[in-house]
Amino acid sequence: MKVFMIHGAYGGPDENWFPWLKKELVSLGYEVIAPKFPTPTGQTLNNWAEIFKPYLSEINEDTIFIGHSLGPAFIMSELEKIDVKIKACFFVSAFIELLGMEEFDSINRTFVERKFDWDNIKRHCHKFFIYHSNNDPYIPVNCGEMIALELSANLDIIEGAGHFNKAAGYTKFERILEDIKKI
Repeated sequence: MKVFMIHGAYGGPDENWFPWLKKELVSLGYEVIAPKFPTPTGQTLNNWAEIFKPYLSEINEDTIFIGHSLGPAFIMSELEKIDVKIKACFFVSAFIELLGMEEFDSINRTFVERKFDWDNIKRHCHKFFIYHSNNDPYIPVNCGEMIALELSANLDIIEGAGHFNKAAGYTKFERILEDIKKI
């Protein structure tokens, strides 16, 4: 099975819990692909889509997507385009709107100021897992609630996890690994 890990704004594939999770998944026999997208300079939906384009032919019914922060908005834009139903998506601190912080809004705009085709997104993924924290300093819980509602998915509120990043103590994310093992 193939896992794509998609980082967020100002992030990268070698930060937070991504390296730990990649190592764990590889040890379980998964192929893990974690592209590096331009951020903050050059961060647009089109630029990210161009970087991801070579991977589109590798997506199949056993594919899993994992996205953190802005990552889920990008993943959903890709789900709108593909013509296969993947196994699962795991969204951590997801949002699909401007956050009221110019530092982020200025570079996230092309990802979130658009209409999402929810029916098409749901049609191309068997199961969605959505995690949010009750004390995320960037993304309010209602962002996760809105996405969970649109995707007919459960929202898992994890107490005190902040933005699920290194600053919040997240260099490992045991819960997501356990949930991946269950599917």
